[in-house]
Formats: sequence, C-alpha cells, structure tokens
Amino acid sequence: MTSTPAARTQNLHVLKGRFVLGRVSDIRTVAADTNLLALVVGPDGGAAMLRDDTAEDGWVALWNGDDAHDPEATGMLSAIVAPLAAGDLPVWTATSYDGDLVLVPADRLREAVGILRQAGHQVAV
Repeated sequence: MTSTPAARTQNLHVLKGRFVLGRVSDIRTVAADTNLLALVVGPDGGAAMLRDDTAEDGWVALWNGDDAHDPEATGMLSAIVAPLAAGDLPVWTATSYDGDLVLVPADRLREAVGILRQAGHQVAV
C-alpha cells in the first residue's frame, strides 16, 4: 500500500471585489464581460462568476496561482477545500492552468482566513 504525500501548504491572496454566481445558458452572453472571473461549462449548461461589488450575498475569491503548481500536482485544491469543508464553509471552485480559485461567502471571509491559516496556509487579505 502506497501513501499519498500531503499537499504542501500554499500562499493565497484575496482578490479585490465581490462576486456573484449565476447560471448561464449561452456562454456568448458573458464571455466578453469584463467582470467575468470564471466561466464553467458542463453538460447541464454553464455557471459564471461575475464581479459585482454591490452584491449583499456575494462571494470573495482566494487565489493560489501566484505560486503556480503543475496541473498534475495532486491534493492542491483539496488541501484548501478540506479544511473549509470541515469548518462547514460553503465553497465554489474553478481551476485554471496555473492555479485555483476558491470562493467563500463574503460574510464568512474572516472565518475562512482563520481556518486556512490554522491549516498552515499563508493568506494575504
């Protein structure tokens, strides 16, 4: 039986702004939107995370891509999401070639940062 090495701790920073998640049926309606943070297209349609600083129930984005990791590195996203899940924090994620976006409810950012720091991650706010 082989053991899987634990993912290394990561450096994250909070992106400016608040974001809202919306269902997208036609990606052409958001693809050129300058407020677009992430667009995910799946078999059921799509989802877009758009910047909206006025959103009362918005999300805040954490980004770990400044220290890009190999796309084949294992456990990178789970090292961030697992402690948040254990803390009963909802997340929305999207992954690019160089890093991961992990979004948490804006009103729970302080809690999320505390959990991530306790898990050994560096978080710049």
